[in-house]
Amino acid sequence: MVRPTALVPRRYLDVGGRGPEDVVADPRGRVLTGVEDGRILRLDGLTGPAAPRVEVLAETGGRPLGLELHPDGTLLVCDAERGLLRIDLANGGVRVLADSVAGEPLRFCSNAVALSDGSVYFTVSSRRYPLRQWIGDIVEHTGTGRLLRLAPGSDTPEVLLEGLQFANGLAPSGDESFLVVAETGACRLTRYWLTGPRAGHGEPFTDSLPGMPDNIWRSGPKGPVWVSLAGPRIPALESLHRGTPPVRRAAAHLAVRAPFRPTGTIGVLAVDDDGRVVHHLTRRRSGFRMVTSVCESENHLVLGSVWERGVAVCEAPVTT
Repeated sequence: MVRPTALVPRRYLDVGGRGPEDVVADPRGRVLTGVEDGRILRLDGLTGPAAPRVEVLAETGGRPLGLELHPDGTLLVCDAERGLLRIDLANGGVRVLADSVAGEPLRFCSNAVALSDGSVYFTVSSRRYPLRQWIGDIVEHTGTGRLLRLAPGSDTPEVLLEGLQFANGLAPSGDESFLVVAETGACRLTRYWLTGPRAGHGEPFTDSLPGMPDNIWRSGPKGPVWVSLAGPRIPALESLHRGTPPVRRAAAHLAVRAPFRPTGTIGVLAVDDDGRVVHHLTRRRSGFRMVTSVCESENHLVLGSVWERGVAVCEAPVTT
């Protein structure tokens, strides 16, 4: 693990809505995000001296989480209430691609990627807890997260991996031979092989992360995978995870009813396709809490948060 360096915010932007949970950059450096009231926003000019422009592109009618720009120019949206959606960015039209799996409603859809063969892969964080009670799944350690695939032209997702601890962010390797899946509840990244002798199998990719990974993102095949850390590791929570299921369920019952306030420690990582951490940026006592996403835009890092009313623009690390 590389030595941590300072995560330095340059500016904050109130986007006019709470919880810009995921951020993705388009080829022009504009950043797309979704907020709590269902709007999909495009932020332009985040790194310039003038006030950025905030444009409403669409409304999902639910709660958008993970976003993915599709190669055909549309936007994939994982909506925690409506399932996997596709948005026409030209007119704001919203189409449901999948809202159930084997007859079970698709709830807590979290993050998606689209590969060059037209396949869409996406995660479900929990089959037991809805988004508003996400902390219950983290505490109970249910292991009900999933990785799914929607084949080109299909409206029926297939389950590829089960038993994931709060499956969250998703990114492909540079050559699309495997996917990297963030398991928030286990503080690890998992690799799912798409090709080769291990195709169809999952294995550890990067274990023992310094915090809980959330959304992950890569700008292209040669760039690293950027990993947002929604919070630091909590030894007491990890000890609870080793307890019996009844004890964990009782603790989760209390957790979903207790007030929650994230810590002031924020962080992001960058990992390469061998699972090595190449950058670790962190800041304690930050005024920007609970970083749930990160992307690169115009040589800066843009941070999203399910907690805040805006995004943070930070200095990017120097690549040697």
